[in-house]
Amino acid sequence: MKTTLDIPENELKDALLYTGAKTKRDAIVFAVTDFNRRQRLRQIAQSLGTFDGFLSPEELQAHRNAEIER
Repeated sequence: MKTTLDIPENELKDALLYTGAKTKRDAIVFAVTDFNRRQRLRQIAQSLGTFDGFLSPEELQAHRNAEIER
């Protein structure tokens, strides 16, 4: 889809730099694709909720040590 946009030049230069894109179009497509991917991941994370059952680093190390001793 063709669209005309007025993008600040310094933002476009940064997009080219950070994406490694060779063209302005590629930089914009990369940025929009990445934004959409991050939004989908955020929605998935929100739908999963939270989990309070993570081990502390000390508990994890103790568990690993117990597994090695077996």
